Amino acid sequence: MQQPGAVAIVDDLVAAFPHQLANDVRAVSAVMPAARIAPVSPFSVYVGDQAVAIPYRIYQDEPPVDVVRALTGVQQAILHCLYSRHSDGRVRQRHLERIASSDEPWAVPFVVQLAGEYVLEILECIQHGLSDLLSKRPAQRLAYGDFIAQNPWFFARTERRVVSYWSCYYRWRFPVFGTYPGCHLLDLLRAAAVDRTGRPWPRHTPPDYRR
Repeated sequence: MQQPGAVAIVDDLVAAFPHQLANDVRAVSAVMPAARIAPVSPFSVYVGDQAVAIPYRIYQDEPPVDVVRALTGVQQAILHCLYSRHSDGRVRQRHLERIASSDEPWAVPFVVQLAGEYVLEILECIQHGLSDLLSKRPAQRLAYGDFIAQNPWFFARTERRVVSYWSCYYRWRFPVFGTYPGCHLLDLLRAAAVDRTGRPWPRHTPPDYRR
């Protein structure tokens, strides 16, 4: 028997992906344990020509490993995207590790959003997943370049969040922003946008003075 509010939660998850993935998202939602709290504070971005609304946090426990393995490859990637929005930072990082190197355009906003969060290990995980972005992964570079070009305001906000968290939590360890892993990551993403658009990309971070 469906719990009260379950349909609304499924709809929230479906809205986080392009419409052609709706059936796959529903299949993933069906194996996710019931939510303790409904998804909160969705942020809207464009993936291709479609607007999606991705929850800032979800609160479902993780499904058993054998259940996840029974999903298709696309459905597993969708599940990892959704749990990268989990309220527990360790869960976010664990699922991020499975999508950080993806070149699926619909996975990109989940990764970029995490670049603007405060956990240093998550920034390092993303940087590792994108380590070949500018050299060996043209499909990945295209996906990230397209996303940033379509959502410049979102990337600008991400840059400002990276700077804010560096200043608040990590400035004692990285006195110069240019030495902070978040700066290196933003440089990679900015370069993908430059490669895609063929023009310089605005910088919303401190000058890269390294000592």
